Amino acid sequence: MNSDVLVIGAGAAGLMAAGTAAARGLSVTVLERNARPARKVMITGKGRCNVTNRCTVAECMEHIPGDGRFLYSALSAFSPEDTISFFESRGVPLKTERGNRVFPASDKAVDIVDALTAFARQAGCRFVQGRAVQLLLRDGCCRGVRTEQGETLTACAVIVATGGLSYPATGSTGDGYELARQAGHRIVPCRASLVPLESPDPWCRRLQGLTLKNVELKARRDGDRKIVYTGFGEMLFTHFGVSGPLVLSASAHMRDLPEQTYTLLLNCKPALTPEQLDARLLRELAARPAGQMLSVLQTLLPRALAKEPLFGVDPALPCAALTKQQRRAVAAALQQLPIRVTGTRPVEEAIVTAGGVCTAEVDARTMRSKRCEGLYFAGEVLDVDAYTGGFNLQIAFCTGVAAGRSAGGKHT
Repeated sequence: MNSDVLVIGAGAAGLMAAGTAAARGLSVTVLERNARPARKVMITGKGRCNVTNRCTVAECMEHIPGDGRFLYSALSAFSPEDTISFFESRGVPLKTERGNRVFPASDKAVDIVDALTAFARQAGCRFVQGRAVQLLLRDGCCRGVRTEQGETLTACAVIVATGGLSYPATGSTGDGYELARQAGHRIVPCRASLVPLESPDPWCRRLQGLTLKNVELKARRDGDRKIVYTGFGEMLFTHFGVSGPLVLSASAHMRDLPEQTYTLLLNCKPALTPEQLDARLLRELAARPAGQMLSVLQTLLPRALAKEPLFGVDPALPCAALTKQQRRAVAAALQQLPIRVTGTRPVEEAIVTAGGVCTAEVDARTMRSKRCEGLYFAGEVLDVDAYTGGFNLQIAFCTGVAAGRSAGGKHT
């Protein structure tokens, strides 16, 4: 089968690249290993799909650690506002929530998937199910792929948009890295980002299943005690440590795990100043002169957490026996409870893969390989990743558009 452009991977980046290329009048074939496209998009945002962030290009860049400058041209050419216009013009109403996160008004990721798939199909793309295992390289040029089934697909340009290593059940198994290596590209070692964190603290395991809402979490690097992240929201205790939105966000700032260790500092009462919290404790103690400290802690915390000996006193201590020094220790622990972190969960459990095709070997404006003519990259296969908030899908969309506008030789 011969095409002007062959796109490997029908995820967010691949579908955007395919539809963009086909809209230029090129013949486009999309090779996807799954029976249905964009399986990972279907599960993003717990099935709601945080499609982008309503912010400026400059603000978006601030949420991209590492080599964010690589994305400046692509983001400028297809900004978050362009993403919003793209979906709304295709009949998907959007809404903006806390942190400028943009979701479909229906809260259904399938609406985003359907719009992306329709964009590619209506532009004339052909879909083929299969897995690419080998690039067809001739005289330093990429002219197609050979599939696992032995089929040869030829094209004037090939766009690799296979994703990373996270959520392998959706098809993201690192195929794109091997294809890139065949063309001589360097792969920056992959690691987990936006991922649950492991803790050796046994009390985390005892609290498995407990969710805390409206708490503040800080991540402190143990080496220099620098605070690398501060966030407010929800977290969850698990059998291995901690998870939830706050923890996933914190993990993206802890990029040197496990070589470096970190401590999470949990503020269970972030709405109170230290003075207000001390006054609250005094009121609760005065109301329970014959009670135990557990009864006081339960007014401030879920019972399971209040029962843990984490707050400077034995929960069975009589309230009347509490000293001023102990009361201050309780207040300090309520607003700065340490959770040790020794590592992340495996990359397969991460929302996003950090690492990938070295961006120094890719043209930032076109996503064209600098090592192999006719080869392009888009999305998570590249060594670019961002914090939570819709920024990673925005990267997929803008790099997909850049590749789709350039592949095949007719730049627009």
